[in-house]
Amino acid sequence: MRIARLPGVFRPRSDTWLLAGALRERPELPGGEVLDVCTGSGALAIAAALGGARSVTAVDVSRRALLSVRLGARLNGVRVEARRGSLLSAVPGRRFDVIVANPPYLPGGAPPGRGAGRHTEAGARGRVLLDRLIDAAPGHLRPGGVLLVTHSSVNGEAATLARMRAAGLGAEVVRRRHGALGPLLAARAPALEARGLLPPGARDEDLLVVAGAR
Repeated sequence: MRIARLPGVFRPRSDTWLLAGALRERPELPGGEVLDVCTGSGALAIAAALGGARSVTAVDVSRRALLSVRLGARLNGVRVEARRGSLLSAVPGRRFDVIVANPPYLPGGAPPGRGAGRHTEAGARGRVLLDRLIDAAPGHLRPGGVLLVTHSSVNGEAATLARMRAAGLGAEVVRRRHGALGPLLAARAPALEARGLLPPGARDEDLLVVAGAR
């Protein structure tokens, strides 16, 4: 896969590739309609198209991200529809077989309207965008469709499973990778400890991919 990433567009990291691996294994992917929310560089959208999706739509609030997606799709010889908007409000009335998302999930400040913090900041517990996405996803999934999201265990594995189930989705963790805190979380470790999001002295996390099936 070839990625075209304009300046200021978030670089794919290990959580992106963990999610891409889970996406490629989904039986809904070949021949399905896929939505990539918070697409960034478009890595997940392009992975879906290369994996045999019938159609792929990529959504982001960043114009540079959407241009990166279009360029990346051309480099890889695939078609991706790029739409500007916030989460699922960008695709009103549409339903998909797979919705995939690697949203900002860094616990800290409120998501800013612009700038680099827009890539990472997700409220006090890092769940502002994640929870909105889970709540809205059932209305945009076809019967048998699935929502795939990735985040850190710091954000609360149980909270994600419970929220998906409350939304009417069958929820399970389908990928887990244990390792040291990423650089962004590690820099905030003392603050996370003080707020009870990280056990005292802990400097590791699980990266999770959680599936919610309708």
